[in-house]
Amino acid sequence: MKFCKKYEEYMQGQRHEKLPEVGFKKLKKILKRCRKEVHSHGVGIPQDTSTCPQHCPVCDGTFFSSLCKEMSDVVGSFNQRAQRLLEVHLASGFRGFFIWLKGKSHGNHAALVQEGRDLVTYALINAVAMRKILKKYDKIHCSKQGLAFKSQAQSKRIEILQSPWLCELMAFHINLRETNSYAKKVPAFFEGCSLILNDGKPSLSCDLFDSIKLDIDLTCSICLDTVFDPVSLTCGHIFCCMCACKAASVTIVDGLKEAHPKEKCPICREAGVYEGAVHLEELHVLLNRSCPEYWVERRKIDKTERIQQTKEHWESQCRLFMGV
Repeated sequence: MKFCKKYEEYMQGQRHEKLPEVGFKKLKKILKRCRKEVHSHGVGIPQDTSTCPQHCPVCDGTFFSSLCKEMSDVVGSFNQRAQRLLEVHLASGFRGFFIWLKGKSHGNHAALVQEGRDLVTYALINAVAMRKILKKYDKIHCSKQGLAFKSQAQSKRIEILQSPWLCELMAFHINLRETNSYAKKVPAFFEGCSLILNDGKPSLSCDLFDSIKLDIDLTCSICLDTVFDPVSLTCGHIFCCMCACKAASVTIVDGLKEAHPKEKCPICREAGVYEGAVHLEELHVLLNRSCPEYWVERRKIDKTERIQQTKEHWESQCRLFMGV
């Protein structure tokens, strides 16, 4: 079955949930008209392939703008649903009961795993659709504009495989798989997903649909150690929470949301990436289970530093209040 038909059938099955989608069929029709336009004018492969899209009267101003809007909607929907799912899974006490009471979950692990599986399928099939349509654009126009657009999508944070919630779902799956009481009851929605320890350095690795593979390094680029209390900045880079706060020139008491918009990611140097940072709680749990000795030692160091920063913060607040 061709991917276009497969994608259409999948999204038709999701219509009852009114999920955003990539207009794959519509974009293919635009590209088909582009191809006819080229053949009707007898245009061959241009010498300067970088200018070809600017001379296309069919898709200029519509193709990339439409795809950008659709990608943004898909990623927004995925992030929102994944966040809600993981909040339900991690909720406890009265908050957990209240969320369950509102009907956000059926209150059992099997239902959560099935929802996680559906979310991952939705993310991956849309990622494949985006990849295929951009590849087709470049083939028809003899250009590299599709490849360039993919890089722009990553900088705009609308590349779904960059979503921190996909990383969280990977950790969520491994955590459930390693829970003995549920190991035989719940289906796997990540094939070949695992936490790999190479010379004590962990990474998440996962083989996904249509030859997509994710490898996420879990070493903090600031302290050069395994991430502790990990946070993902909106650019997709993962750091220890304490290290991220230092990089953003804020204290752990203030938090990353207080970072100045001009503060940049230590790796990609992109500004404004701290306010929307995501705490990767499922990943925190996974690393705690997988590296217990390191975790105990790191927790002591982290606790000492937090206490020191908190003490300095309140001392400065008291001096400010007293006008000293």
